[in-house]
Amino acid sequence: MSTTEDTAAPSLQLTRASFAKFATFITRELGIKMSENKVPMLQSRLMRRLRELHLHSLGEYQDYLFNSPNAEAERTHFINAVTTNKTDFFREPQHFDYLTRTALPELARRHGGPNWRFKLWCAGCSSGEEPYTQSIVLAEHARLNPGFDFAILATDISTRVLDHAKQAIYDESRIDPVRSDLRPRYFLRSKNAARGVVRVIPELRRKVSFHQLNFMDEDYRVKDQFEVIFFRNVMIYFDKATQEAVIEKLCRNLVPGGYLFVGHSESLAGLRVPVQPVGTAIFRKPA
Repeated sequence: MSTTEDTAAPSLQLTRASFAKFATFITRELGIKMSENKVPMLQSRLMRRLRELHLHSLGEYQDYLFNSPNAEAERTHFINAVTTNKTDFFREPQHFDYLTRTALPELARRHGGPNWRFKLWCAGCSSGEEPYTQSIVLAEHARLNPGFDFAILATDISTRVLDHAKQAIYDESRIDPVRSDLRPRYFLRSKNAARGVVRVIPELRRKVSFHQLNFMDEDYRVKDQFEVIFFRNVMIYFDKATQEAVIEKLCRNLVPGGYLFVGHSESLAGLRVPVQPVGTAIFRKPA
């Protein structure tokens, strides 16, 4: 009997060979690098899936994922389990200041007109906090600029977080970063106060369209051209070759003179990409 509660039984531990097989699959399918220090994280996340499937070992699960008749369907659950989805409302707020003070006025001069509809792509939207933040920012811009209209495409590979995003229901503490005067304007509180949740108002929800997308696909099948693409805190999981390939594909849908925003901890230095730096973690496609 084990004397340490958090020591997994041998059948519930990832062997080096099993980890290598899972890691290869994750990198090939998702582009995510999996170093050996990720073994505890992967083991913990797969344990939840084992319990849901009533399997007794990680070896059984490996066979189920790769060899069973349910393998194709299980891939969706596996992807949901292994992807990381850290996000917040108004994360890295300097980007939204730049968007409203610099990018939008410049784009309006270049593309604006009576029928102009500003389009933004939130690539890697997680559970919705980021695209709804963008929708709030753009709705505020519209209040000050009558006639301004916008639409947001929000994509992620995880069906689990997309379902959450579409519901647009959040614990009330999640909107702490939202300015106090904006909260009653853009969120509805539950009639049952004990639930402690809020929901994004329908007018904002209608501005955001959620779709599943894998950055490793060769063709993203996105038809629209966008003035702005937010691709923040996603590249950190990719190697440089994958970063280059993904940004090149994203920029196919970025209009000339359009802006690409990445995470503050991310860098395009040394990458061959069709955009040029114009600010901190902000890039622009040549006109």
